[in-house]
Amino acid sequence: MTALDSPLALGLVGSGPRAASGVAGLRAGIVRDRAGLDALLAAWTELETSAEGAVLFQGSGWARAIFDFEAERGNAGFDPVIATLHDGPRLVAVLPLERVRTLARRVLMPLGHAFGQYSDMLVAPGVAPRPALAQMLEAALAAAPADGVSFLKVRADSLLARGLPERSIVTGVAQQAPYVALEGFAGFSDYYATIKAKTRKNMRNARNRLERSAPLTHDVAASPEAARAVVARTLEGRARRLQQQGLTSRAFRDGDFARFCLSLPGRADLPVLALSLRHGDRPLAEQWGFVHKGRYYAFVASRDFADSDESPGKLHLGQVIEAAAGMGLRGVDLMVPTMPYKRTWATASIGVADHALAVTARGWLVLMAWDRYLRPLVRAAVLGLPAGWRSRLMALAGARVEAPGEGEPTA
Repeated sequence: MTALDSPLALGLVGSGPRAASGVAGLRAGIVRDRAGLDALLAAWTELETSAEGAVLFQGSGWARAIFDFEAERGNAGFDPVIATLHDGPRLVAVLPLERVRTLARRVLMPLGHAFGQYSDMLVAPGVAPRPALAQMLEAALAAAPADGVSFLKVRADSLLARGLPERSIVTGVAQQAPYVALEGFAGFSDYYATIKAKTRKNMRNARNRLERSAPLTHDVAASPEAARAVVARTLEGRARRLQQQGLTSRAFRDGDFARFCLSLPGRADLPVLALSLRHGDRPLAEQWGFVHKGRYYAFVASRDFADSDESPGKLHLGQVIEAAAGMGLRGVDLMVPTMPYKRTWATASIGVADHALAVTARGWLVLMAWDRYLRPLVRAAVLGLPAGWRSRLMALAGARVEAPGEGEPTA
């Protein structure tokens, strides 16, 4: 019995004939290598301009960055599976995946899943998301058999959420992604007026206290070299904070995450915006992210915890939003997890959840035992421990938090 013949896989494509499982008249295809990606890029980029949603991590620029990096680090295990739909010669849908092998199972996951945030798909207007997803998943599983499909961080308003079958299983803990919508305001000052008066006063007082000892300045990196320095410092600061708190993350567990991030400034296909709030010559709070289709996506941030009483992260985020408004961007996506300083500035938030689909009996058993039940229990138990205990437990378990190495710039 193949993966697609398994009764557990029927929910992917429905119980009717396979010919009726997709979108009438559309042809599915699969890309597995760089040559295929390069041949698809022009059409992929064109589809991005019309596709709905927060689709940075499904964009052609992200795909190229992942392919480039996996080739640069010589990752022989990189197994891309990019599913497409064409209407005649026109590309109308893309689902960028990769196959990941573990001791327990083979799983299709979003391309660059270890470093990305949202899972989604690109679908042209007028194409129904559910049959489109079913047809692309069927093609992907035929080309790269797997025990399951895992979609991490699916926004509730995304086309992927609308396309998932009813039998998809929600795993992990539901989260919220704060967002700042700027298109409804004439300028930053109009938006800023919507922030509570008491909050504005508190931030003004905090700024005044800081400026008694040194001036506060806000810089937007004007060169790839300057952006790379911000990237390095934020990664170092974030890794240090995770270690202090006894925490880790999927990205920081990868020893090459810092190298990947440092390779991004200067890419024309994945523009990086890096920003720094300085107290005198000292970085007080910094962050960087990506600009895509009129949105800024805040990717990594860090701050000096010596000045926590003055809420440097909150102060800096206001200046980040002001810079985005000055660039004519229509929104700032603060992504998960939600935090108090993010909620201060957010105009809305959207639910985010992990979804999974079992394809084989093995996939169903692992998904239900680990993803659905055991992993959330283990996570809750670890997070319930004091930070010092968590740090010791992480060390005993061999969990790593990687920061830029000594040979990489940090200033």
